[in-house]
Amino acid sequence: MTERVPSVFHTTFQKSQQWLHDMERDTGWHDQRAYRALRATLHVLRDRLTVDQAAHLGAQLPMLVRGFYYEGWHPAATPRRDLSSKDAFLDAIQREAGDPQLDPEAAARVTLAVLAAHLGAEEVRKVVDHLPKAVARMFRDEGSEGTKGSAGPDFIAGSDGVEPNQRL
Repeated sequence: MTERVPSVFHTTFQKSQQWLHDMERDTGWHDQRAYRALRATLHVLRDRLTVDQAAHLGAQLPMLVRGFYYEGWHPAATPRRDLSSKDAFLDAIQREAGDPQLDPEAAARVTLAVLAAHLGAEEVRKVVDHLPKAVARMFRDEGSEGTKGSAGPDFIAGSDGVEPNQRL
């Protein structure tokens, strides 16, 4: 008897693999570093958002990515207010990644670029709009140094110049 793998598993594997490929292409990182960067950034984003916002983002992720997005999540401990400064946000990505060679700002920028490429820039803008000003500014500063490829900083830059909605 031959066991068949449901097509939904092939589809999520292919989509998730494409996300990692995009991370690798835009940074030059090997697959493990790209995975750690994606996972760490998604965890820190998730932990800074409200439960509703985190769930909304999670529902849009490919099933495999969604699995590691929710891994270890404690909804009652969110949103984490200690992640309100750029330095705290980036330090959390660095710790979560467990990779001292990882550039956490590049990880954050390329992760949001991949999200924008696959979910749409408007969806990512909604996420960024719920981040504290100091963190959101990191993704809106057009003069900042980004990563190679399409993951530059201007993918999130708002054309209206309005500060993000600070509901948190």
